[in-house]
Amino acid sequence: MHFSRRALLSLLPTATVLAVTGPGAAAAPLPAAPAAGGAADRALLLANTLAVFAGTAESNARPEVAAKLAAVEATALTRLGAMDGAGEGEIFRGVPLGTSDPDLARTFQYLYEIALAVRAPGPAPSRVRGDRAVAERVIDALARLHDTYYGDQSTGYYGNWFTWEIGISTHVSKSLVLLRDEIAAHRPSLTAAYTASMDAYLRNGKDGDVDLDSRFHTGANLADITTNRILQGAVLGDDARITKAVADQLTVFATIDPYDLRHGVTDGFYEDGSFVQHASVAYTGSYGKGLLTRVVQTVKILDGTGWSGGGELAGTVRRWVTDGFAPLIHEGWMMEAVKGRGVSRTGTGYADTAAVVEAVVDLSAYVPPGDADALAGWVKQVHTISPAPPNPAAFVSPVSVARHADVLASSVPARDLTPPAHHAAFNAMDRTVHRRPGWSFALARSSERISKYEYMSGENLAPWFQGDGAHHLYLSGQDQTHAYGIDHVTVVDPLRLAGVTAPVERRRTVPELYGTLWYDNPERGFTASSEAQNTYVYFPRGTGAHSGGARLGPYGTASMVLGDDAAYAADTAGLLPEDFVTHRGARGTKSWFMLDDEIVVLAAGVGDPAGRPVTTTFDTRIADPGTAVGLTGELRGGAPWQGTGTAPLSWLRYADPVEGTAVGYVLLSGPPATAGLATVTRSRRAVRLTNPDTPVTKQVFTLGLDQPAGAPPASFAYALVPHATARRLRSYAGGPLTVLANTVRLQAVRHARLSLVAVNTFTPGLHRTAGLAVDGPASVLVRRTPDGATSLAVSDPTTGRDTVSVTLHGRRLRPVHADPGVRTVPVPGGTRVEVTTRHAYGRSLGATLRP
Repeated sequence: MHFSRRALLSLLPTATVLAVTGPGAAAAPLPAAPAAGGAADRALLLANTLAVFAGTAESNARPEVAAKLAAVEATALTRLGAMDGAGEGEIFRGVPLGTSDPDLARTFQYLYEIALAVRAPGPAPSRVRGDRAVAERVIDALARLHDTYYGDQSTGYYGNWFTWEIGISTHVSKSLVLLRDEIAAHRPSLTAAYTASMDAYLRNGKDGDVDLDSRFHTGANLADITTNRILQGAVLGDDARITKAVADQLTVFATIDPYDLRHGVTDGFYEDGSFVQHASVAYTGSYGKGLLTRVVQTVKILDGTGWSGGGELAGTVRRWVTDGFAPLIHEGWMMEAVKGRGVSRTGTGYADTAAVVEAVVDLSAYVPPGDADALAGWVKQVHTISPAPPNPAAFVSPVSVARHADVLASSVPARDLTPPAHHAAFNAMDRTVHRRPGWSFALARSSERISKYEYMSGENLAPWFQGDGAHHLYLSGQDQTHAYGIDHVTVVDPLRLAGVTAPVERRRTVPELYGTLWYDNPERGFTASSEAQNTYVYFPRGTGAHSGGARLGPYGTASMVLGDDAAYAADTAGLLPEDFVTHRGARGTKSWFMLDDEIVVLAAGVGDPAGRPVTTTFDTRIADPGTAVGLTGELRGGAPWQGTGTAPLSWLRYADPVEGTAVGYVLLSGPPATAGLATVTRSRRAVRLTNPDTPVTKQVFTLGLDQPAGAPPASFAYALVPHATARRLRSYAGGPLTVLANTVRLQAVRHARLSLVAVNTFTPGLHRTAGLAVDGPASVLVRRTPDGATSLAVSDPTTGRDTVSVTLHGRRLRPVHADPGVRTVPVPGGTRVEVTTRHAYGRSLGATLRP
């Protein structure tokens, strides 16, 4: 994933280096960059842009592109009809202007959609293409918008900052390119007027330009702003503007080093494949997707010009896809754990992946042949295996539609970029993904580094425990809209998300609490986009340092210490207003051990210091109301069990005969568990204010543990077994899986068949188990292979330790391979492995040893 600062700077013209390094930064001598600018480069940039959005005569003549062109024309005709019926204060019928920034942005979007149809070439007859009168109608509407609703800086900028700095500018900038010739002939001053206004609305920037030190100009947002400015520079003939915008955008390609931040920015891709936006939100599936789309478009727009920078950028983006996106997509479904508030939207999941597929299709044209074949194979695999393959007519670019058709018709075999047995430790964003043939497991954690959830703009109204160990278990061959997506978010009680321990209490949404979409208290620093709003309302972080895990090949651990969020901690310290509502979290120490056939979960010290009842949910699944869900199992004494209720279960099997899916649960230790199955009806609007008021009815299955008020802390262990049969679940009694320890200090398991010991430690001091001695908080995996080798992986889940040491008792071992920073020391009775974890940010380091 690494794209070094030196490599980044080598792509920039020398005049723009300071824009990236910052004032006063020392820069090493740079290789000469190619000259950029001039009429020829600008003409090619504009032609490339037209190809990206409108297509080319060649691409649009392809039969596969006909549906895309038909959709473009149909949309434009619909918008023109709405223009015909517009009332006073409207450009389009039903979209009133003057007080609503979403309606203003929507108006600009509709004008862009008409302009696109005017400009898109194509072989079929068209009622819009090339129609100068329609083009001038759009231009006149743009002029009216500027004169009446946009150009006056004193009356604009109400509502969401994003609308003014990014949303409107994106539609306007593309429209200025599409209608460049018509604007020059009909209203030649319009382009300069709009550009000046767009500069003026960059109020979170500096002097009408990007400010790399602004928290608003980072990651996907920065890519959007700079792409707009590249297009503006092209239509203005302003090479300096293009060059500065390209330099600013190049900063998003640099891998984030949390120990050497540039401009204080934590938004972007990390070495382990994580993507963070808003400083602390795990966001690959939404903002990361947007960044991927925008930078691939930039690669296409700059192709062949002096600003293109060669193939290094495409190689960096290819690694984003391989390491960051592909592991998070299960059979075409984008996992919920990395979508922030987007989980509450109706069009997610398979639709999210379509944008990634389009970007990958385009990217394959800019990477070496071997990489291109791998990317093409992944595109074919998604098309083959997804229950809802991406619809190319929904792609942005007609050229992408044609390329997609070529990929599907190619001889490249369909193949995932991620191996069938794979463990991805995204510790920089507190996420873990564990994949096996037939299923994928995604775990969401939080810490003082990563937010517990994201709420914003009336979206994801009840998110409180989404980062407290919530998991999604995706079963292959199933349409995931029947298992997760908007219906799952709608009907599942927020307190009973799978994997979550929560205090049982009623919580109100932000609109219910304050009557607005945010907590409004300007005198105390709370406005719609203030840092206080972000910190305590929109995406509060946790307060604990311990959240992470280790990876050894396809196996992994994860661990987390439950605690409060930043808002409760600040409230307790007297830092928040009296009417600001906060909630205390439950307590507990948890581990997840991810193996071949099961995920083993250990929990200790689970309870509530405030004495409230606490519920822990082992798993939650949904089914259609008419499905005859099967719940069968055995009690610890061997007696059969069927249905719901509370009992000392040995195991339970959930089966959905309609979907053909099953999940087994082995209750390894702990108090009696409760199985529930209830029919729930809720409106999709309950989780997002702008969702349609559509009722959803589902059967909701839960299995978990309920602790009454005042109960002492509890410990328990269980295993999730995807696709389990009853015979297989019975085999866990006396089988290869052993819980070695389950306390708030040490949690560990052994799997005899795998010759694997997995350990999480949580407190200072020496922790001993299974022939290991681990010093202080750590995550450790040790595996002995049939040929006599011992492999181990170690990580620091606190990210704050300089070294971690692990002693292997027994014969002395010598290293045959060791990662940098790992050394072995013979000690009496064994071998000590010393691991330098300083500045590793939770990354696993390992070694292979032999006698």
